[in-house]
Amino acid sequence: MDFSSKLLEQAVDEVSQLPGIGKRTALRLVLHLLKQPESQTVQLSEALLNLRKNIKLCENCFNISDTQLCEICANTSRNSEIVCVVEDIRDVMAIENTNQYRGLYHVLGGKISPMDGIGPSQLTIKPLIDKVQAGKVEELIFALSSTLEGDTTNFYIFKQIERLEVKTSTIARGISVGDELEYADEITLGRSITNRIPFENSLKN
Repeated sequence: MDFSSKLLEQAVDEVSQLPGIGKRTALRLVLHLLKQPESQTVQLSEALLNLRKNIKLCENCFNISDTQLCEICANTSRNSEIVCVVEDIRDVMAIENTNQYRGLYHVLGGKISPMDGIGPSQLTIKPLIDKVQAGKVEELIFALSSTLEGDTTNFYIFKQIERLEVKTSTIARGISVGDELEYADEITLGRSITNRIPFENSLKN
């Protein structure tokens, strides 16, 4: 792709590094920004810089937050003894949109994947185990996607806590095998949370 401007080329190269954005789409977005008032581009850049500089991880659940405790963990009406284990913030948002869950979350930050060099130490598994060992959790709900990596992660955590007095369950398989939670419709995902099954039962399938 030939550019008449090095500045344009640099902007397109940066935007095209975003997931799902190719060079042609990046060019269309950059040209769109050029047609808008300069103030709009400034607001966009300031919002991104502010995000990078000031975003935090909740000290309790590792969800993305503006403060030390995210709004969910700080909400005293939530059931703090039920913890839903998810991969990342997109899963938190997907489950919250169902309005079917009133417990807390624990965001792992990924899934165990030896092929990608991701082991338990790269995830927030230890803080989760510590929480269970401290007796703060009555039930863990495994809500990772039903992929090989998701199932491996679920099983690893289960083996770490199976001798502890904590109930473990997994979302019902209304979600197709291999699907990511963020792409599930709200009704299906809500029913999967509500109709969760004991984790031990999933090992027999």
